[in-house]
Amino acid sequence: MVDVKGRWAFVTGAARGIGYRAALFMAERGCNLIVHGRTPEHCEKIVADAKALGVQAYAVGAEFSDIAQVEKMLADIDALGVTVDIVLNNAGIQVAYRTEYLDTPAKDYEDSFKINTIAPMMITYHFLAKMGKTGFGRIVNTTSGIRLEPEQAGYSASKAALDKVTMDLASKYNGTDICINITDPGWCRTDLGGPHAPNDPDSALPGVVVGAFIDDKKSGRNFAAGNFYGMTLEEAVRKAESDIPVYTGSIGL
Repeated sequence: MVDVKGRWAFVTGAARGIGYRAALFMAERGCNLIVHGRTPEHCEKIVADAKALGVQAYAVGAEFSDIAQVEKMLADIDALGVTVDIVLNNAGIQVAYRTEYLDTPAKDYEDSFKINTIAPMMITYHFLAKMGKTGFGRIVNTTSGIRLEPEQAGYSASKAALDKVTMDLASKYNGTDICINITDPGWCRTDLGGPHAPNDPDSALPGVVVGAFIDDKKSGRNFAAGNFYGMTLEEAVRKAESDIPVYTGSIGL
């Protein structure tokens, strides 16, 4: 299992919900943090909570619908002069629930793809180039298990696209110490999932972060949080490494 103490993790959507929990989980294990919110001020709590645990923490801001802001955010991170070993791409948006789904506007797709697909992939590419030079890295992109709901077409399509490009990219790194995988936190009671979701957001741990701790040089897996519910981190890592298959392109995600 990877020891993250003293390493640096970049966590998007860390101001609240599952992203906040994932960032705090990493800090509790000694991992330094760069946390993202729409503005740095939105991350004041997670920065304070992380520093109270004795790790370093910085906040950056970007609205992911604006790629220029994403690019500036990445430049701001580079300017910190630290080596980012772990990326947890948690930030996302569910733009609308369209009961009249045949009236779904094009904007649902445009906004969803900018925030849920394009921004996390620009982040992925940026840090992969750096990880290629150090020979180590962990990237976990957040997907969704949503199926058969045309009422949420923009959201589900953008997550399916993220799955596809992440898994295809992962095939290029399988067998190296740069591991790229996806995670599905499940339907949780967060600002995105809504108050009627069946799962407590705490149930997403340790599943949403297990991809940061695996040490078997395998990429292209879906670490669905429900498969790890109630486990210790050590148990979750063993299960992730032994039981979760690598995507080959011949089966559904």
